[in-house]
Amino acid sequence: MTTAPPATTELSADEARRIALRAQGFLGAPDRRGGVRGVLRHLGAVQLDTISVLARSHELIPYARLGAVGRRTVEDAYWTPPADGASPPEPHAFEYWSHAACVLPIEEWPHFAFRRRAYRARPHWYHELADGAYDAVIKQLRAEGPLTATELGGAKNGGPWWDWSEAKVAVERALMYGEVVCTGRRSWKRVYDLAERAVPGPLLHDDLDDTECLRRLVALAGQSLGVGTRADIADYHRLKGEQVDAVIADSGLVPVSVEGWAKPAWADPAALATAPRGRHRTTLLSPFDSLIWERARTERIFGFTHRLEAYVPKQKRVYGYFAMPLLSGGRLLGRVDPAREGKTLVAKQVSLDTPKAVSPMASALREAAEWVGCSDVRVERVDPPELRTPLAGALTAAE
Repeated sequence: MTTAPPATTELSADEARRIALRAQGFLGAPDRRGGVRGVLRHLGAVQLDTISVLARSHELIPYARLGAVGRRTVEDAYWTPPADGASPPEPHAFEYWSHAACVLPIEEWPHFAFRRRAYRARPHWYHELADGAYDAVIKQLRAEGPLTATELGGAKNGGPWWDWSEAKVAVERALMYGEVVCTGRRSWKRVYDLAERAVPGPLLHDDLDDTECLRRLVALAGQSLGVGTRADIADYHRLKGEQVDAVIADSGLVPVSVEGWAKPAWADPAALATAPRGRHRTTLLSPFDSLIWERARTERIFGFTHRLEAYVPKQKRVYGYFAMPLLSGGRLLGRVDPAREGKTLVAKQVSLDTPKAVSPMASALREAAEWVGCSDVRVERVDPPELRTPLAGALTAAE
């Protein structure tokens, strides 16, 4: 790590927390005019994941910031459906590898040229590909238009999930290279199209060199975080620490020190220009929300340990399969592991850090239930147990 320059500003821990909340869209009035697309542009990346409990994560992200926006509205905002009998309109977003598989604003296509070049230069792949298979997929997409892997000839060979067919291997390789772009999801299957057809002409280029790509992504990560350490900034788009070091001096971010943070930090100058003020959201967060992507950052800012336990053996889980943190008053106050049974939202396990979390949890559960079309909320387990009766009362009062 390069030596950080002297801090230009000293921030208290509370100031840093509030700056982070505002940068992530949780402090102040939500931009309803910008809607879901505004949330996407503001965050720069919205993570996708196969798990669907209340809803899929890319739906939960705008819900947490805007409230009960229609789920169809969310999908349409990301993936504008083509008009019948007409050419598809220019997309607002594309899917690519950022923090993970993410929905990204279409304007960011040029910024990922460095990653596309890196994929093209990889010396090997986990999946072998027969001669001609790659060209055959490109030829089919050119002739038939946007297709899923199934429509390209099948996604699997019949074995485990990683036993991809040649068509799937080829189209995923083309996606990484940038010759193909994912323009949407159909029944959760990626829809592939040629980048030359789907990406607007002014954006369809790899003109930016690696340094400029990294500089822009570091600047955008700093804006989306408000304030962060080198590791925080690198994690946002899964950059390497040395990549951040190489460009951060030219990114426009300014060095700051934060009370209680052991390592140097950088902030977006715009985030320092005005004190964060406004209304706090009370909501349940997806475990894949960018506010809590990085565990060390979440612990540092909120004093809250967050871990997705979906891939932890059931007997070893502490908080549940898909525990969703509760955000209220700018603090993380607990979590709930939800499920749905018909028209009932089931809170299988509610974990509350303080009695002050009871009312916000009841409110968040009721709002989430209404959003996904549930008329009832049933609580199964509460920790600590003595808060079960107050929570039941608060849920009744919130009806």
